Amino acid sequence: MLLNQFLLLAAALFCIGVYGVLARRNAVLVLMSVELILNAVNINFVAFGAFNRTVAGEVFGLFVIAVAAAEVGVGLAMVLLLYRNRKSIDLTEVDLMKG
Repeated sequence: MLLNQFLLLAAALFCIGVYGVLARRNAVLVLMSVELILNAVNINFVAFGAFNRTVAGEVFGLFVIAVAAAEVGVGLAMVLLLYRNRKSIDLTEVDLMKG
């Protein structure tokens, strides 16, 4: 397979993720969109690593997976706090929690 095919797949995933972050108001869907963006970055890292025949792409991919796991943990904790305080996970209500 060619490098272009992987780059087009990653670009499509990245665009879908950016649209999801900008257009959604549900906090869980925004977190899922951020995960799509990070997976697009992983595809680019692995594709360029395989193209250059180095292991650096896979190593950076593992770092991105670790950051994504931490992001999910912190993000879901914030969503649970938002739901506990407001009984909704709508992101337009987050500014009401200023104190």
